Amino acid sequence: MTSALPELERLRASIDNMDAILLHTLAERFKLTQQVGVLKAEHDLPPSDKAREGRQIERLQRLARESGLDPTFAEKFLNFIVAEVIRHHEKIRDGQQS
Repeated sequence: MTSALPELERLRASIDNMDAILLHTLAERFKLTQQVGVLKAEHDLPPSDKAREGRQIERLQRLARESGLDPTFAEKFLNFIVAEVIRHHEKIRDGQQS
């Protein structure tokens, strides 16, 4: 049992590194989507774009399959992110209208 501890710690350290990468990547993604939100607000475009969202879901499901990841999980993950992005876009729009 104790012989597994060094390997367990190594794997956990790698997981911690991947978590940091994911968070930093999400932060960069949200910086870009904030810019999109400002642009949409300036041009009176709706906060959400269902056609784009559909294309993105299909694209990420394909990428998930190619990567050996559950495509349903990829869709749920994207839906979670998109919901947050739309919320941000609505806040930007509402702030610029007041």
